[in-house]
Amino acid sequence: MNWIKRSGLAALVLASTLGLSGCGYNEFQRLDEQVKAQWSEVLSQYQRRADLIPNIVNTVKGEANFEQETLTKVVEARAKATSIQVTPELANNPEALKKWQSAQGELSSALSRLLVVTENYPNLKANQGFQDLRVQLEGTENRITVARNRYIKSVADYNVHARSFPNNLTAMVFSYDTKPNFTVENEAAIQTAPAVSFDKPASK
Repeated sequence: MNWIKRSGLAALVLASTLGLSGCGYNEFQRLDEQVKAQWSEVLSQYQRRADLIPNIVNTVKGEANFEQETLTKVVEARAKATSIQVTPELANNPEALKKWQSAQGELSSALSRLLVVTENYPNLKANQGFQDLRVQLEGTENRITVARNRYIKSVADYNVHARSFPNNLTAMVFSYDTKPNFTVENEAAIQTAPAVSFDKPASK
């Protein structure tokens, strides 16, 4: 009798496994892990940018008569962006994600303005340390764009899976809600990092 029970249990487990696989359960797990991995990369690149800013600000501070309002806006925007507590749950909260994205957008705008203004200061343009920081910033902005676009795609893939039949039934049973995604007023804006000029000073 025991072997019959064991055989019946094994058959039940097999049927359940096949059933879960057939209704998209395993794919939910794969796509969810993919979204988490892409979100971690997004946060890593934004943090890399935040870490660069103090060095940029300190270098610019050394320039006489630099526009303090522009510099202050960068400092304030960074403080606002980094003050938002980032947790794994933030990505699943539409309002929190929107607030965090807005703060990062304000920082992007402030940085863009700062870099445009520095073009009016020959000493900064000739400062190799500052130019190196600008190159690092450009690379970081590009990485942010790539990471963000990959995250957008991973969330879209997850949501399409969650809405498709019969996966939507699995989503209902296991409470797999669709995930919020990045939003922009101008879709083209999210594809483009802030403009950075790298004109080299004329050689003497």
